[in-house]
Amino acid sequence: MKQKLAFELGGTTIPPGSRATVALPMARLYSHNEITLPVHVIHGRSVGPTMFVCAAVHGDEINGVEIIRRLLNIKALNSLKGTLVAVPVVNTFGFIQRARYLPDRRDLNRSFPGTPKGSQAGRLAHLFMTEIANRCDFGIDLHTGSNFRSNLPQIRACLDDPQTLELACAFGTPVVVPSELREGSLREAVAAMGKPVLVFEGGEALYFNEDVIRTGLQGILNVMRYKQMLAAGRKRKKIEPIITDRTSWVRASMSGTFTRKVKQGELIKKGHLLGRLSDPLGDDTEEVRAPYTGVVIGQLNLPLAHEGDALIHLAKVPDADEAEGALDEYTSSLTEDDFGLER
Repeated sequence: MKQKLAFELGGTTIPPGSRATVALPMARLYSHNEITLPVHVIHGRSVGPTMFVCAAVHGDEINGVEIIRRLLNIKALNSLKGTLVAVPVVNTFGFIQRARYLPDRRDLNRSFPGTPKGSQAGRLAHLFMTEIANRCDFGIDLHTGSNFRSNLPQIRACLDDPQTLELACAFGTPVVVPSELREGSLREAVAAMGKPVLVFEGGEALYFNEDVIRTGLQGILNVMRYKQMLAAGRKRKKIEPIITDRTSWVRASMSGTFTRKVKQGELIKKGHLLGRLSDPLGDDTEEVRAPYTGVVIGQLNLPLAHEGDALIHLAKVPDADEAEGALDEYTSSLTEDDFGLER
């Protein structure tokens, strides 16, 4: 069925079968320089859902920016059913400064749904909710690890909602983590509107990770095909994700240097050696071992740790054999992209 109406955003009219970049005005810098929220809209010729995908809610989490850049260059979007609303850089201020937070030191992802008369973070959150989230049926929010931590590609979502669970499994990450809604987060604000939203986590702040970028891009395409926004692509084996019911960080029992002995994405057994903590003078050394069988889904990349610091993030697995199969399928999927082009 053909689209009957144009898509309206920020005073710009996007007719069916066209695309446009819209710059939504934000607060100016005190130097008088204008700052905007850049939004790219692809409005398909045919009727379908409206989806948003956004990145850099935390300004230093840049993997998602590259994922969206590549997404917007996919030729299959020329036959899009519905509408894609892409916001590659939500926190423009933090992105410019290569910083997680806004200049007012507030975390944007604790400021939703925001208010038009609140703090800088609250005003930006309000702008996103009124101009973007209100116009969309569901969304995907792209993130990375922070504070010298990196994450295995994973989906975090409230899986009590059947629609959200279906989207999470369709995405195609090796692990899906049930995650309670956090107050002030974009995910909580969109969920309060009765709309499904996924959080994709992968990689480390301020660095590109090619495997993470490819996984995120493929996952978005998988979701769009599941929602029939795109035609079915080349048939490929579906990744059945590990749905964990427990994750926890293994923390440092003493201060010192940490030598890691496991890799991200590795399936490890209870009691397995994760690494060693050592005093710089060589007086004390302690082994860090796994409290249960699970998959390494996050790690501290900085080898310096204070007592209590998070070192290794483990996701408990319900069945070790099934988990190993899912990880193998994910690893093999990284050798080619959605169009069968060898890496």
